Amino acid sequence: YCDKKRALLEKYRLRVFAVSNHLAGQLVCDVLDKRHEMFAPPQTHGKPDAMRAWAIEAMKNAARAAQKLGVSVVNGFTGSSIWGYIYSFPPVSPDMIKAGFDDFAEKWNPILDVFGECGVKFALEVHPTEIAFDAITAARALDAVGRRPEFGFNFDPSHLQWQGCDTAAFIREFPDRIYHVHMKDAAVRMNGKGGILGSHLDFGTPGRAWEFRSLGHGDVDFEEIVRALNEIGYQGPLSVEWEDSGMDREHGAAESAEFVKNVDFKPSERAFDSAFDRDKR
Repeated sequence: YCDKKRALLEKYRLRVFAVSNHLAGQLVCDVLDKRHEMFAPPQTHGKPDAMRAWAIEAMKNAARAAQKLGVSVVNGFTGSSIWGYIYSFPPVSPDMIKAGFDDFAEKWNPILDVFGECGVKFALEVHPTEIAFDAITAARALDAVGRRPEFGFNFDPSHLQWQGCDTAAFIREFPDRIYHVHMKDAAVRMNGKGGILGSHLDFGTPGRAWEFRSLGHGDVDFEEIVRALNEIGYQGPLSVEWEDSGMDREHGAAESAEFVKNVDFKPSERAFDSAFDRDKR
């Protein structure tokens, strides 16, 4: 099976840099309800323990499949048992938050053991509803699993931008943990009525205070991101993840591919004023 997939990719001069298993990962730590059934097989519906057991095995199998395919990174979500506590009212105690990170470690360390056996890394897409959704929670998630090398991040600036986080600073904060990069834009357009929590409005609904945008049409500073990636020596792909409710997809795909080519510059091999350094002549 894997040989056929590789042959098909080679036929069209394509490569695969990572595989994804976001939906199964979401079920590992979430407090499961009716919504999660769309992510799990029918025989597990209405059975939270069965859904979670299926998800845990699916994540282990993702590592095994990646190994057989010759891929070293699996991107995905972790879920979170404490996302419901994001706004601390009724009051949330520090012990409740600690219990959430402990739960993450308890459920994910056995999964990460399999990743280690397979020589594959898990890249959490730092994202609302996950155990890590900004730099502070990302550091805490790393600590929860003992900063083991199998666990790192799929950097997606769009999920940090609308929160008001410094996107490039995240890269510099975790230089050895950026295992994959999503190129995705977001635009915050406060209208005086709605806020960043989304107002219970679906994406694309007029009046939402922020939206995902095609590359170059939002607020993300991609030049600074590429500079930060160059600083840390990142050698992986810049993978376009495209979501824009206001633009035709085919137009956006072509435009985004060109955008990435233009912004992906190599770092300089010397300082601009090195010509004046007589000691190096």
